[in-house]
Amino acid sequence: MLDTIPNNDEMTALVGQSLCDVWNGLCALIDEHYDMERLWGKGGKAWKYEYKYRRGGKTLCALYARENCVGFMIVLGKDERLKFEAAKDSYSKEVQKIYDNAHTYHDGKWLMFEPTDTTLFNDFIKLLIIKRNTSFFSKTRDLLPARAG
Repeated sequence: MLDTIPNNDEMTALVGQSLCDVWNGLCALIDEHYDMERLWGKGGKAWKYEYKYRRGGKTLCALYARENCVGFMIVLGKDERLKFEAAKDSYSKEVQKIYDNAHTYHDGKWLMFEPTDTTLFNDFIKLLIIKRNTSFFSKTRDLLPARAG
């Protein structure tokens, strides 16, 4: 837990205006469709800040910030990996490559993205749907992975 939560000016100074816009856009997207606890923390060795979305003791995803870089991490457990793999072709080549190269730990496959713009947001939404569906996203068929059969 952080003693002081960074404000928008501090985040802009850390990551730059365009990446701060990406950060804010991703937070707004998640906030609009998920009712989650939001927890600020230290980002460990690689990041200055961590911003987790959690509910009921389970993490949906986390955002990370360091100088001139933002990160979006989502961990897919066994059942979630099966769902991803069933619809893998519906994701961008970049997301497929990150998935294929991600290490699988005891608690799941850790996917870390370093978005520089909003082009992967639709894929992020599909990954979030795998983790925790919402009524909004279930009605948004164009964002859902294609169903087999």
